[in-house]
Amino acid sequence: METNKGGSRYGKVLVTGGAGYIGSHLVDRMLAEGREVYVVDNLSTGKIANIRHNLSCGRFHFVNDSILNETLMESLISQVDVVYHLAATVGVKHVVRDPLLGVLTNVSGTEIVLKFSFKYWKRVLVASTSEIYGKTQKFPMSEGDDRVLGATDIHRWSYSTAKAIDEHIAFAYFTKGLPVSIVRYFNSYGPRIDEGGYGSVVAQFMRQALTGEPLTVHGDGAQSRCFTFIEDTVDGTVRAAERDEGIGLAFNIGTTEETRIIDLAHRIIRMTDSSSAVKFIPYGKAFGPGFEDTSRRLPDIQRAESKLAWQPAVKLEAGLVRTLDWCRENFALATG
Repeated sequence: METNKGGSRYGKVLVTGGAGYIGSHLVDRMLAEGREVYVVDNLSTGKIANIRHNLSCGRFHFVNDSILNETLMESLISQVDVVYHLAATVGVKHVVRDPLLGVLTNVSGTEIVLKFSFKYWKRVLVASTSEIYGKTQKFPMSEGDDRVLGATDIHRWSYSTAKAIDEHIAFAYFTKGLPVSIVRYFNSYGPRIDEGGYGSVVAQFMRQALTGEPLTVHGDGAQSRCFTFIEDTVDGTVRAAERDEGIGLAFNIGTTEETRIIDLAHRIIRMTDSSSAVKFIPYGKAFGPGFEDTSRRLPDIQRAESKLAWQPAVKLEAGLVRTLDWCRENFALATG
């Protein structure tokens, strides 16, 4: 197989969820490397604004449809060399509001993607989440760790469960020989963040700070997260999807720099020179009774370092500056 100017064997790429925050950045990278890119996105959480700059490119093909359309998915998967499966119902509020939609879309969609990837024997990457680990108290979180979840009547855990089923299906196909890889994202943020999906807390804080509204912090704000800039997220994704060392494994893709949510709020207030105050909101009021949050979300990235030669390169301060610049210029697009 010939390689493109980016050096990859995979010249034709399918990105499900390619109009989303992470997916659209992945599309940008693929096109910059000279690849032909197909995107399926029903724009339920993705935005045409994220990919509008690519619509006139002859190597970019966008289909506004669902990954549950089996006829469409079979046709597209049969044509490409590698499948990046990023389409999913994401965002805690979306999941809590409609857990049935989240479970069915995430599990059924992944099942369809993997079924046809197996039929036509295509390399496939399944995007997963740090939510996989649930409320474990083992830190840092390693890919082989036990999962610790709450009761099944707490909708908050349905997303973690659905993504775990996705991973089980992926690993089952790997045992049949299919070249499959999995990435677990840790709090990605950057340009095109959206309050309803990935990067939601950064997006919300920046919007609130820029408009002078109080920054709403859930709980006491002592919970910490490892915020990973989008360029690092995409780079880890591509390495997992296309390096032979990534086959048959799950990888944590995240920085190891922990930041408390309350500290993030104050940092963004300072960066924006905002008059906003911080407003604390109980979890129950924000997400309903019984909601549980995790105190820390810290990845062990040794596997990604050793197998993929991947490390996050962008520090939080630099990433926030670039994200804020985008928010200032695209506020209506980012939150509309």
